[in-house]
Amino acid sequence: MSEKLIVSWPEYYRTVEKLLISIDASGYKPTLLVGICRGGAPMIDVLSRVLKLNCAYLAVNSYSGKGIEDEQKEIVFSREMSSIAKNMGGRILLCDDLSDTGITLNKSVDWLRKYEPIKDKIEDIKTATLWKKKKSTFEPDFCAVKLKNNPWIVQPFEIFEEIRIEDIKKKHNK
Repeated sequence: MSEKLIVSWPEYYRTVEKLLISIDASGYKPTLLVGICRGGAPMIDVLSRVLKLNCAYLAVNSYSGKGIEDEQKEIVFSREMSSIAKNMGGRILLCDDLSDTGITLNKSVDWLRKYEPIKDKIEDIKTATLWKKKKSTFEPDFCAVKLKNNPWIVQPFEIFEEIRIEDIKKKHNK
């Protein structure tokens, strides 16, 4: 079993705040946040509230497996990006929770540049992650924590991957 980095909610929020500080310090002013789902969704919720920006969500599936540290496999993109932003495009900040190998982020940037509804409206695309593993070949523009190793990161919301609906029902029917 690989080494694990277990992240609590307070630590998760501190990491998001550290990322926000680095974005602000750079002077970069995105006009749209794009979160790679699922991992990027919780962080762009916080980023959007602080930066007062609309979000878009790009569903990407790059892991498969069951009950173990999953392996990265073929990357599959949704057909469309989901957003209520009136004017998508501009200065995009593409967000994911981590840069593991770098493949997902590389391919997501390429996907965005080719996405028909906005491809001619993009001024630039920058990337942001909470963590970058040592083995990653992708260098995000903004990264809260650059790890010196390659742990399996267990984020606070991931506890729900181990919980069954029957267990939740039992807990609330006491």
